[in-house]
Amino acid sequence: MSTEDRPPAPRSLAEALRARGDASLGALLRSRPDLITPVPTDLTQLATRAGTRASVVRALERLDRFALQTAEALAVAADPAAYGELLGLMAGDDADPAVVAALPHALDLLREQALVWGDDDRLRLVRTARELLAPSPQHPSPTGLGPTVQEATAGMSPGRIQEIVTAAGLASTHDSVSAVTALAGLFTDRARMAALLADAPADSLDVLERLVWGPPYGQVTADPAPRLRWLLDRGLLLPTAPGTVVLPREVALHLRRGLAHRTPEPVPPVVETAAVHRPQVVDSAAAGQAYTALATVEELLKDWDEGGPAVLRAGGLSVRDLKRTAVALDVPEPVAAFWVELAYAAGLIASDGEADERYAATPAYDEWLELPAAERWSRLVTAWLAATRTAGPVGGRDAKDRTLSALGPGLDRSAAPEVRHRVLALLAGLPEGAAPAAGSVLARLRWERPLRGDRREDDPRGRLAEWALSEAELLGVTGRGALSAQGRALLGAPAAPAPGPEAEPSGPGDKLPVHHHHRPAPLTALSPAEQAVASAAAARLLAPLLPEPLDHVLLQADLTAVAPGPLQRPLADMLGVLADVESKGGATVYRFTPGSVRRALDAGQAASDLHAFLAEHSRTPVPQPLAYLIDDVARRHGHLRVGAASAYVRCDDDAVLSEILADKRASGLGLRRLAPTVLAAQADPAGLLEGLRALGFAPAAESAEGDVLITRALAHRTPPRTAPEPVPDGPPVPDDTLLAAALRAIRAGDLASTTPRKPGTAPAANGELPRTGAAETLATMQAAVLTGEALWIGYVNAEGAASQRVVAPIRVEGGFVTAYDHTADEVRTYPLHRITGVAELADDAG
Repeated sequence: MSTEDRPPAPRSLAEALRARGDASLGALLRSRPDLITPVPTDLTQLATRAGTRASVVRALERLDRFALQTAEALAVAADPAAYGELLGLMAGDDADPAVVAALPHALDLLREQALVWGDDDRLRLVRTARELLAPSPQHPSPTGLGPTVQEATAGMSPGRIQEIVTAAGLASTHDSVSAVTALAGLFTDRARMAALLADAPADSLDVLERLVWGPPYGQVTADPAPRLRWLLDRGLLLPTAPGTVVLPREVALHLRRGLAHRTPEPVPPVVETAAVHRPQVVDSAAAGQAYTALATVEELLKDWDEGGPAVLRAGGLSVRDLKRTAVALDVPEPVAAFWVELAYAAGLIASDGEADERYAATPAYDEWLELPAAERWSRLVTAWLAATRTAGPVGGRDAKDRTLSALGPGLDRSAAPEVRHRVLALLAGLPEGAAPAAGSVLARLRWERPLRGDRREDDPRGRLAEWALSEAELLGVTGRGALSAQGRALLGAPAAPAPGPEAEPSGPGDKLPVHHHHRPAPLTALSPAEQAVASAAAARLLAPLLPEPLDHVLLQADLTAVAPGPLQRPLADMLGVLADVESKGGATVYRFTPGSVRRALDAGQAASDLHAFLAEHSRTPVPQPLAYLIDDVARRHGHLRVGAASAYVRCDDDAVLSEILADKRASGLGLRRLAPTVLAAQADPAGLLEGLRALGFAPAAESAEGDVLITRALAHRTPPRTAPEPVPDGPPVPDDTLLAAALRAIRAGDLASTTPRKPGTAPAANGELPRTGAAETLATMQAAVLTGEALWIGYVNAEGAASQRVVAPIRVEGGFVTAYDHTADEVRTYPLHRITGVAELADDAG
């Protein structure tokens, strides 16, 4: 393309955006969705918004390390800078091949993000980004570079500048500007600088060596040592304040051989493989953990079935309740906090909203229980993937030094879903069955988002990644550290790459060669509809790996029953009422006690029902001691009757009532005899029932009519509750429909604001709306109807918002104009009194 055919270089970011196609603008709006919240009126406003501090900071935070290093290099380059200068700053004098190969892509990324604009011979970093990244005494640059010679000598006296120029071996000049230019020219000339430094004392070079990679500032006394005096005389160190000197940027770059960064990182760190297992082993281990996850959540909710812990005044669980829950689940407290938060995120538990507010299961829990096991698992992991609440901070302190409680406020981390997805995507890029080295995963994430994780002790994304790895293992998304087949399906990931010949299956803990050749393919987050399809596919893969529920137990003579595996739900529910869980593991051991049998009788079961149930579901004969236990408790069950007087006890055997009265432990019940077979009590009926049971009796409640009252243990449920909404990490990414509409509106608004007008017609300076009188507006509109010409109008809507539009009038009548609105790409009707003015377009307006 000849120079004459080449399009003119853009003079502003708005012009650079105007030259882009819809695909390029769409990519910008997807990566920086804050730019269309709300939709800009035209490309000038879009460019202005793209240069605001908040938007630029957000865009910089989402750059990978090399793209950020490229932006930092542009911030210390000339403005504008040629591509060759940028390449020199990034690749150095040795022209590192990896940097040379990666720099065009990094520059394209910065252009796409509207952080850099201009052709390769005039690259400009947007002003706000330059202000954020350029070195200053208050905010040192990550490059470690200081100010330029021109910046450092800005307040220096002309005489002192001439002294430095002369000492450096340059001819004196007539003014300070030319002197500073000559000094900067010396420092950027490699040959002359090498000759100057060849004469430097060794200890002076040591001083430069300490400052060269930053920080560039140092302290000096009023009478500097000879090694410092030699540097100060020649401008190799320049004073910035009393007692402070700085190494000029040009000198540092010479000593660094042109490099802006000590270690450019053009290639992301490889996720290393720590061990490889057979895929079947990984999937089986993950499935076993998935079953444990389901059992743990069910046990948690069963423990809270009749009303869980109280809600703290500030929200959340108390430390004591979390400890109690951890003991009930037989897990450490941080793990218990994770299960509680997961059930909350899945909408299975919530506060009941009563005056004495407590946590309890929601109606959604009952619906969840009816699903097949694999579908229940997919519901849990889908909720986990999307949740912004994280259990990791539980027990820590917030910014106001308040303890962070499980289910309480302050646990939302908006970056959590993105980090979880990215961690799993990195695992999906490894060969099937490969478990990563956790440190390499964290290093990769720190490369991808450097501003949020440069310091290891303050690395929120790193902590989120560590939690994601451990939680994925708890949920069965991974097995033995490797992504399972169901976990891969959950992400909608393609098939895993085949392992190389060096990646043979190994035992736990064995180290394998690193897969340097492999880089995980990027995976994008799925839409809700796509996630539903992926979750269903994961459930289908998991289902055959889960153990089949059993319909039997093994009764033993020591009043225990052994469940050799998971039980079918009706059997498990009934056995949970009739017996107490004694131990869990591969097999669950239940123990029958008088209290557990009485619990079953209180729930409405008869002794004959219990005998039939055990005979039906036991693979071994019902032991005689167990049959005797059931009959003995049933014989005494209901022998005493408790009713409401405040409360009373009646019994046909007055000797039993006399025994109760004589028992000192019954003194707190306030009992007194009303008749030989009736005792009155000051306690309420429920308290009296519990008190008598504590004395070893088996009373039954009765109704006002004197019938035995069967009390079933009713599960406590909250009113219908929705799962907590994730806290978004900034504005949502626009979908295709919104993006297309936004692009159309921006383009149309830009057309209206930039279309040339005929000279002498309703001039509007500085983008103001055209102004014409009512008669002139009407006449121009009517003429345009006859000629079919388009007009530029100013319009104020009913809310008082002003806009510019390009319209083609079709009809003018009754105080309204009907026109094809090029801005909205549709026919609209406008009241004439709301049109502020009209102007004809130039004949060559495109």
